[in-house]
Amino acid sequence: MFRYYRTLLVFISLTFFIQVLYSIVKLRIRKQQDYYGTLRNTLDKSLQQLTTSVLRPNNAAAILNVRTANHIKVSSQHVAAKLRETLPRNITVNTTRNNVKKPDTFINASFIETLNFSVPDVAVYFNLSECKISSTNNVVKNSVKYQVNVNTTLSSYTEIERKHAADIHFGGHWYPSDCQAKQRLALIICYRQREQHLKMFLNHMHLFLKQQKLDYTIIVVNQHGNESFNRGALFNVGFIEAIKLYPFTCFIFHDVDLLPEDLRNIYKCDSRPKHMSVAVDKFNYKLLYPALFGGVTAFHTDDFIQANGYPNVYWGWGNEDDDMYFRVIKNLKKNITRYPIEITRYKMIRTHGHKSGKRNPHRDTILHSKYNYSLDGLNTIQYNLHQIRLYHLFVLVNVSLIEESYEQIRNRLNIVKKSKKNR
Repeated sequence: MFRYYRTLLVFISLTFFIQVLYSIVKLRIRKQQDYYGTLRNTLDKSLQQLTTSVLRPNNAAAILNVRTANHIKVSSQHVAAKLRETLPRNITVNTTRNNVKKPDTFINASFIETLNFSVPDVAVYFNLSECKISSTNNVVKNSVKYQVNVNTTLSSYTEIERKHAADIHFGGHWYPSDCQAKQRLALIICYRQREQHLKMFLNHMHLFLKQQKLDYTIIVVNQHGNESFNRGALFNVGFIEAIKLYPFTCFIFHDVDLLPEDLRNIYKCDSRPKHMSVAVDKFNYKLLYPALFGGVTAFHTDDFIQANGYPNVYWGWGNEDDDMYFRVIKNLKKNITRYPIEITRYKMIRTHGHKSGKRNPHRDTILHSKYNYSLDGLNTIQYNLHQIRLYHLFVLVNVSLIEESYEQIRNRLNIVKKSKKNR
């Protein structure tokens, strides 16, 4: 009789163990499917908005070809490769590839020839707990705990890579190994001939962003050619090329000469577009005016699409940031948000002889014309894509832009030409 009960007990225990194991495996598969589904839905939603909200049938200048990707098949093998296969690769917005010979830049910076963009191993990553970061509401005056030492010493790429790149994937992509980041951040830099500033930026930002436990990628959009610099257009290019690499959920558009000084200034997106560089040392750490929306700004993917991105019509220095502020107010029907001024402190790099671009003489006329924002932005961006290269510390997107004259811009935006009497 005792042997019978012992056998029965072993059988019941084994049955219970199998049921528990089955439940764990089932939950694991469900979590994995949910993770993949979230990534797929993020991409689908963004691409759908690009084709419906931004690109309008009556706008013949906008061309967007999107191939529907295959559904993700959950597999325990080659998970990262399967995820990459689903990412859109052939979005074209008035874009042509031009493999002209380019001048040598970023000498001694490591890179790979393939576009093998690394993603987290979701077989492990989705089981990690969510990363915890310090609250930005915790404002303590004179607190040194969160202050960041801004080092503007110029280092070589080799030195920066030796210091920071051991756990960074090619393309400047890093994500924590001990927790799961809530957002996927693309940090977009508009760039032209400021390599010394870029080195300082990379040396500072990789350590800063790692400390905030973010899934982030640094993308440098270089304007090739002799056309006037166009900050807004480069940000639009960066957004479009970034969503081909990875299902980013948060975009931060960043000047290369601004370095954050406080770790509580979390590089994440909120429910409203956010102005991050509120207090800059050049301006005595004060906000110059309430509508200021330049330097560093943060957008959820959906918000950036609904705003129709940055304007493309400001060639040279000035007003693309103010234009973007009005797009948020009028297109999104939202107000911008800011962290407290004690937190949003930035140091501006003012060394190595950089000079601002020439002021656009028509910038105020365009800004105050009250033109229809559907006539310019993500849906009208035109550029020649020369190269995408995965450097160890960043993604390089090398493009040239097609510059419009003011008369072309005025006609396209239906800006009424003022008579001499009204001037």
